[in-house]
Amino acid sequence: MTERKVAVVAVGGNALIIDKNKKSIPDQFDAVKQTMSHIAGMIEAGWDVVVTHGNGPQVGFILRRSELAMHELHPVPLDYCGADTQGAIGYMAQKALRNEFKKRGMDKQAVTVVTQVQVDAADPAFQKPTKPVGSFLDEATARERMVEGQDFVEDAGRGWRRVVPSPLPINIIEVDAIKNLISDGFTVIGVGGGGIPVVEKENGNLRGVEAVIDKDFASGLLANLIDADLLLISTAVEKVAINFNKPDQQWLDQLTIAEAEKYIEEGHFAPGSMLPKIQAIVKFLKEGGKQALVTDPENIGRALRGETGTWIAP
Repeated sequence: MTERKVAVVAVGGNALIIDKNKKSIPDQFDAVKQTMSHIAGMIEAGWDVVVTHGNGPQVGFILRRSELAMHELHPVPLDYCGADTQGAIGYMAQKALRNEFKKRGMDKQAVTVVTQVQVDAADPAFQKPTKPVGSFLDEATARERMVEGQDFVEDAGRGWRRVVPSPLPINIIEVDAIKNLISDGFTVIGVGGGGIPVVEKENGNLRGVEAVIDKDFASGLLANLIDADLLLISTAVEKVAINFNKPDQQWLDQLTIAEAEKYIEEGHFAPGSMLPKIQAIVKFLKEGGKQALVTDPENIGRALRGETGTWIAP
């Protein structure tokens, strides 16, 4: 029997909400089913997979519900929003994978690990919150919240929006559990939404913090810590491009670290879109990662056969 290969597959927000007019729970599950069917094909082809995922819209929904119910119910801190969404999205992925395995006659089981991810309390991101969360508010409400200690910025004429720190992940608390589960043949769903952000206090205890960790950086760190053979970032496009959406747009089949850094420097990748994905891949490869792949969910099988996608290696 050939040795199995381990991949961390990071699925983007498009895996949960394909259409902005279809955001209900059943709509999200339908979207998850599509993506998990492609990942099940990868598992059937011999890969051991850890699935990671985004949670931005879902955290936004929880915060909005908290705002609407603020006179009746307690607010939900951001770290608990992360835990809530890890459980709910993990449940959707587990159920979709279980049904797909059954359909394919595969003797596999998926399990979700509610994952805490450690950040540094001294990370400069805590001094400069930049990650927008929650809904748009009017200026008066935003200024009231600012007095209470939250940070808000005006967003391109659309209203005021809360911003929170986005520190870099430095450790994954449950990494040993994830390793053991992979070794025992489970498909793992973990590090959802970049993980629940925690800092370690002087006495060694963990404390949750009001922050959001980038899902792609956390996925890259996880891939390094479990010595994965592949970091696969699944996104809305089949390949990475330079000069994206311009007349001289060029799709890329392969990239080296040096080329990726050059294109980052030249501003080819949009912040909040392709840029953090490429930055996370570069960090993963520089810290010992073997190879990375960027493609969309429906082309995962073809990309793994070398037919499409953008492969990035040292």
